[in-house]
Formats: sequence, structure tokens, C-alpha cells
Amino acid sequence: MNATLDSATGTLLAQMAAGGGKPLYEMTVDEVRAVVNGSSEILGGMPAEVASVAERTVPVSGGAIRLRVYTPPGTAATFPVIVGFHGGGFVAGGIDTYDRTARFLCRHAEAVVINVGYRLAPEHLFPAAVEDAYAAVMWAAQHAREFKGDPTRLAITGDSAGGNLAAVVCLLSKARGGPRIAYQALFYPLTDFTLKMTPSRVQFGDGQYFLSNRDSEWFRQLYLANADQARDPRVSPLLASDLHGLPPALVVAAGCDPLLDEGKAYADRLSAAGVTVDYRCYDGTIHAFTAFSGAIPAGEEALSYAAGKLKQALA
Repeated sequence: MNATLDSATGTLLAQMAAGGGKPLYEMTVDEVRAVVNGSSEILGGMPAEVASVAERTVPVSGGAIRLRVYTPPGTAATFPVIVGFHGGGFVAGGIDTYDRTARFLCRHAEAVVINVGYRLAPEHLFPAAVEDAYAAVMWAAQHAREFKGDPTRLAITGDSAGGNLAAVVCLLSKARGGPRIAYQALFYPLTDFTLKMTPSRVQFGDGQYFLSNRDSEWFRQLYLANADQARDPRVSPLLASDLHGLPPALVVAAGCDPLLDEGKAYADRLSAAGVTVDYRCYDGTIHAFTAFSGAIPAGEEALSYAAGKLKQALA
């Protein structure tokens, strides 16, 4: 694995290091949430214009979740639907941190995008986020027409923890008999929360490349009641026994990410199960690079590529 950073990523990491501050795993939950919210605001780039934005609250078992629905400009009678899940280790992030990504996909994939505010740990332990994610996709399939959406052209996407949820929802929709998902776009997904020390975790997990192995362990302690739950395929989709019959997939990876190897392993397992997979690794950049697309050009490049693939898959 090549640890050479591209110039924009190297500059951003140098600025982060110069700013000082504690590593994530030494912060409180509230501090981490504030850092994630602030960095997405500063580094996310200019928000794309969309035709309309609507807020919805959807009841789920034990509570409710917020959804933000974006409709693209255009005169089509209906648009395809993309359900998106934000990153943040299941502990941080939310509808606002994912807003720029949702707007970008709405505009460039020409789709209704539903941005999901699933409940966070440690207030809501696994499987709350998983069931919230599945409930949001069910809601999208049932209510898409209210927003000019076509529920027969439904895709899901997410980055990091959100990529985990997107992968898991595909497994659940197969196991539970629906809804039918036409495509999955996974950005640097967490697929194995056992935190097995893969070569990429060894090489890139020391904290120099944004996300550290100790950060991942901290997130896991907050998300799971115990580490044994990491072997559940709803936590670690890489450990699912059968990946046959899942939707075609785009898997986007970052070349200097501790999660690089597990993303590649998931893409390889999907492919071995007969699933059509497009795997793209952006060398020289880091975990969360699409969320930092205002500072890392590779982030916008990856989002543009994904928007094109989603548009094509949902045509």
C-alpha cells in the first residue's frame, strides 16, 4: 500500500495537526459531535442548489427519526430515489453534516434524496441505528410518490458508518423480502467491526491519517453493548454468510484509510457471490474524504463518479 498523500490531503492533515486538539478517543461524546459538525461545515464545500427541501419525522420502535427530503430541479414526472446515511461512527454526525452530500447527489444524480437522521449511540445502542435505517428505506418505498419519487427505482448510499448501514440494509431487505433496492453505493464502508488488524489498519491506523484504530475502538465501545456483538452481520456485514442476490454495488475506498482492506474485502466477497461490483480506490487520500470535498478535490471527484453511476443504474 502506497502511503504517499496527494497534496490537498497532505495540506489538510498538516492544518489539522497544527491546530492541536485531542484525538477523538480522548474527547467526550459532545466534543466529538461538535468537531464533526464543525468540520463538515468548514470542509464540505458549497451546497448545491436543489428544487425543494422538506423535513419529515417518522415514528420508529421506541422513538422517532428525522428525514430531510431533497427534490431535484427538472420537469420529469418522477425521479429515482436515493436514501443516504451519514458517517460519524454511529455516535456523531447527522442530517446537517450529510446535507452537502445529499444535495450533491440530488442535483447530479437527478434523484429525490432522503437524508436519514438515525438515532445515535451511546443514547441508542445497536441495533437502533440499523432498524432506523431499514425503517427509513421502508418509508421511502411507501412515500416516495409524495415527492415525485419512483419507488421502483430505489438506491441506498452512505459513508463510513453510513456505508455500514447501507450494506446492512441491503442484507435486511433480502432477508425480510423487501423493499427492492436497485443499487448500493458504499463510501469507505466499515464492514468488520471486530477491528481485526488488517495491513491497512496497521499502516494507517496510528492517527497520522485522520481516523485511528483507537478512535474506531472508542466508537465501537459506545455503539455495542459488548464486543461480541461485532460478530453479528448487522454490525459487520463482511461476516454475513451469504451475499448472493444483493444489489449491484459501487464501493469507494481511500488509499490511506485504516478501513481500506475491509472495504476491498467486502467488494471482493460481493463479486464472488455474483454481485456486479465497481470498486474504486482513490489513492493518496484519507477516510471521510468525500465529506471533506471542499478541501480535497478527490472527494468531489468521487461524488461525481458515484452520482453518474447512480443515475445510470436508476435510469
